[in-house]
Amino acid sequence: MSFHSAAAQLVTLAAEGEEHGGNHESLSPLVTGGAAFLILMLLLWITTLFNRDR
Repeated sequence: MSFHSAAAQLVTLAAEGEEHGGNHESLSPLVTGGAAFLILMLLLWITTLFNRDR
């Protein structure tokens, strides 16, 4: 597989993705971002909970 054929396949794949838009109607950016923030805060709290010796 040459670089040119791989690049051509990636361009074709990217062009197909434009048709669908990439976003699902049921995914809200606010809910997704809020959930990610809460998960990261939970992981931070767990990390600091086990690192009490400092």
